[in-house]
Amino acid sequence: MSHFVTVNLQTANPMNSPSIKKLYFKDTSFANLMTHRIYNVLLYASKYDAFVLEEDGRIDEQIFNEYTSLNLRYPPRFTLVSTAEEANALLAERKFELIISMPSGDSINPFEWAKSVKLQFPDIPIVVLTPFSKSVSQRIANEDVSAIDYVFSWLGNSDILLAIIKLIEDRMNVEEDVNSVGVQVILFVEDSIRWYSSIVPHLYKFVFMQSRSFMTEALNEHEQMLRMRGRPKILLARSYEEGMAIYEKYKKNMLGVITDVSYSQDGMKNKSAGINLCKAIRLQDSYIPLIVESTEEANHAAADELKAAFLNKMSKTLLLELREKITDNFGFGDFLFIHPITGEEEARVQNLRGLQETIFSISNESLYYHVSRNNISRWLYSRAMFPLAEFLKNINVDNDVASDLTRVRQIIFDAIVHYRKVKNRGVVAVFQRDRFDQYSNFARIGEGSLGGKGRGLAFIDAMIKRNESFENFEHTQITIPKTVVLCTDNFTEFMELNQLYPLALSDMQDEDILAHFLKARLPQQLIADLHAFLGAIASPIAVRSSSLLEDSHYQPFAGIYSTYMVPYNPQSRTHMLVMITEAVKAVYASVFYRDSKAYMTATKNVIDEEKMAIVLQEICGNAYDNRFYPSFSGVARSLNYYPIGAEKPEDGIANIAMGLGKHIMDGGMSLRFSPAYPNNVLQTSTLELTLRETQKFFNALDLNETNFVPQVDDGFNLLKVPVDDALKDGTLQYIASTYNLQDNVIQNGLYDGGHKVITFANILQHDVFPLADILKEVLRIAQAEMGRPIEIEFAVNLDYSPAKQHVFYLLQIRPIVDSKEMINEDIGAIADENAIITCKSALGHGVTTDLYDLVYVKPEAFSAANNPKITTEIERINRQLIAENRHYALVGPGRWGSADPWLGIPVKWPHISNARLIVESGLSNYRVDPSQGTHFFQNLTSFGVAYFTINPYQQDGTYDTAYLNAQPAVYESDYIRHVRFDKPIVMKVDGRKNKGVLLKPE
Repeated sequence: MSHFVTVNLQTANPMNSPSIKKLYFKDTSFANLMTHRIYNVLLYASKYDAFVLEEDGRIDEQIFNEYTSLNLRYPPRFTLVSTAEEANALLAERKFELIISMPSGDSINPFEWAKSVKLQFPDIPIVVLTPFSKSVSQRIANEDVSAIDYVFSWLGNSDILLAIIKLIEDRMNVEEDVNSVGVQVILFVEDSIRWYSSIVPHLYKFVFMQSRSFMTEALNEHEQMLRMRGRPKILLARSYEEGMAIYEKYKKNMLGVITDVSYSQDGMKNKSAGINLCKAIRLQDSYIPLIVESTEEANHAAADELKAAFLNKMSKTLLLELREKITDNFGFGDFLFIHPITGEEEARVQNLRGLQETIFSISNESLYYHVSRNNISRWLYSRAMFPLAEFLKNINVDNDVASDLTRVRQIIFDAIVHYRKVKNRGVVAVFQRDRFDQYSNFARIGEGSLGGKGRGLAFIDAMIKRNESFENFEHTQITIPKTVVLCTDNFTEFMELNQLYPLALSDMQDEDILAHFLKARLPQQLIADLHAFLGAIASPIAVRSSSLLEDSHYQPFAGIYSTYMVPYNPQSRTHMLVMITEAVKAVYASVFYRDSKAYMTATKNVIDEEKMAIVLQEICGNAYDNRFYPSFSGVARSLNYYPIGAEKPEDGIANIAMGLGKHIMDGGMSLRFSPAYPNNVLQTSTLELTLRETQKFFNALDLNETNFVPQVDDGFNLLKVPVDDALKDGTLQYIASTYNLQDNVIQNGLYDGGHKVITFANILQHDVFPLADILKEVLRIAQAEMGRPIEIEFAVNLDYSPAKQHVFYLLQIRPIVDSKEMINEDIGAIADENAIITCKSALGHGVTTDLYDLVYVKPEAFSAANNPKITTEIERINRQLIAENRHYALVGPGRWGSADPWLGIPVKWPHISNARLIVESGLSNYRVDPSQGTHFFQNLTSFGVAYFTINPYQQDGTYDTAYLNAQPAVYESDYIRHVRFDKPIVMKVDGRKNKGVLLKPE
């Protein structure tokens, strides 16, 4: 029987009764479809990977909705294991229809394990779901994947899990279902893991969407059900022979074919295999829809000859175009609140959120009618929301209920709110304007993804609640700030509402793109939600990018998009709303800035796949006259490739600075220490170093900037404040020391007179705040739960009152990719004369053998006055080398990426994104310390970029400039030389020993 509301059938025209009987008969037939189903999935992954798939993606809910449409009662159950031993034990005692394995560094190697599983359980499909990167692709190419049914690539979107399940179920059921009722088949031929992993989830989305739109044309709900149960199957082939075999078997029921052009035919890669397939199919069927997709525009003509639609896979709008082609070529609900007396439709509900929003607006008669007949609980059962359905089914409503209906509405509303909170493990609540208040902590607006930062914050919040040890720090609360995430569907709606894609994808200047976005309007409902959010806030708000690809495992987009800080205006919530909406639109615009597009190209991503969520977050800190800032901020990493003294790489590293964290992200001076050795701080080890290498300025939000007009530079309303100016704010008490000029000594603490120096001595040495212990615990637990080395951002508000209620805010978490490639030789033993550069402070790990280009800044050209010109030249060379698909080594004086032009050349990551070795070289007049905390540090580790710091004038590494100057230059200016070698300049880095070398060509 159908689980849908039966009111339509009850009021059906009696003349149609034979048809209804016929439909019931067909229903019996359709009930026999999909007899081979996946009930239990063994998910072999780290806890963090499972969290991303099951929490942020809410994959259960997506699968439940799909199963509802198929009238299936038992959606798959996911069982998580994180070791091979756990997996083997469960396989021995329980039945699984599918195994999904997510490799996590070297801790999970699914290929060898899969062979042993296949010997015992040959019928269980095994799928490897792996992050997409060059190193992973190379690894898979060298692996024996004979025991693996499919390898899919994790691109940051949890839709892939639904697609995997449906693809395997379709393969299991297609023969029986086609033969029994003539279910249609879509053939997709593609051998690239990266491409079919991106396209297959979208194919399923298109099929489901179009099937649902088609079923609305049905005569009644039963027919709607039948139409959905007969949705087309999607079959994936990865070679000409496999594709042709599927076509021959199901050609009478083939809805259409989508094919790449270059893949295996007759056991060899054939650049025309897809065209050959289409020709063979066309000989048998002149009218079957064919869609040819290729990275080569030259194949367009061949597709036209075959009357096939053509798609360029390198198009920025590939997925939109694919959707249009399927719609054009393949030709392909809801809960109704009905008034029982008039029979009129009062409301149409598509999802649980819709029910929540509608429950207070429908009439008493309609509510009583549906509640008394259990129609609402039946609808929820059909969508596999079992606990909520069971609860609402037990609501008893008597005949005389008019006075009780207000209570019934509230019960239903509260039950939905509670269910959603439980669904998200008590982490992410659904934002409701009349429910979000000062006691709320984390909510989402929209149904899409939380994006990278939002996902990380949700994970942090869950981690804090799971680990009671975080409560053991007396006088200190560890938490996340009050947060609301605008999910990615808001971005899509905004872009489509204002028809912004054409100009956003154009080559328009950043300022012009921003201007167009600021003129656009946000959806009215979102504005109303933001207004309600502001009613629960009493501090400035950070409007932060949280893109779908940002902070993903292998492709973090850290620092690429904008973050705006909006001052608090207690006098006018309307004025605050205007500033917030402007900031939201400006963050959306930053997706399409020139630097962002360059970065997307460098990471081989399609900008059309990028979706932007936005994190709205209370800024940690307090107001002091015209400025607002926290006591201090920091970045900590669980892996340290710059260990000093007794420190080990696995001890981790932290950088802290007074004020807002943007100071650290922009490469400003911060204090660096290992949480395991908080007393060993290099920068404060001598008087001279302390005075020279400690923080002189800090960032604060300018509270006078009340006319908030976003600029491309998102730091336009931040103040750069001298440290001494904070004396009157009373914020230096625990973090500053005093330099006594007369005695030429530094005293820990604040004393009258003397220059104030940011040493954090009272915190690190005298433990007035347990920072080191907190960081050790956070890094230990976070790394264990994410299954890989991690980086966190944090801010601290110190309480100077007798109560001492300090707050440690975790702001962000992201993974660091730790390459395990073995270095078998002693790099330090390589003779200097064989090397262009040798380094004793190397960041990175591994061997690179495909470098032929070296770009270096002439040491004598380093001057703050020349830096803008140098930056422009480097950007131009980088862009050219991207176009030529050539990586290079980059050498220059000072700190790369520093916001202070006196410390180095202020490039951003997109300006140097194709470099695979970046070298900071000290000059004779000053020594440059290893640059840590710059905003592209995360990108260096993720893309395997090596980073050398050398000071040849102090015998700290070598740099053979004479050798380079003697080489012919591809390009030379007053400031830069670009040298290209005929043979590779091999780079070797031993990150555990911090040694690196760039060899002269042999």
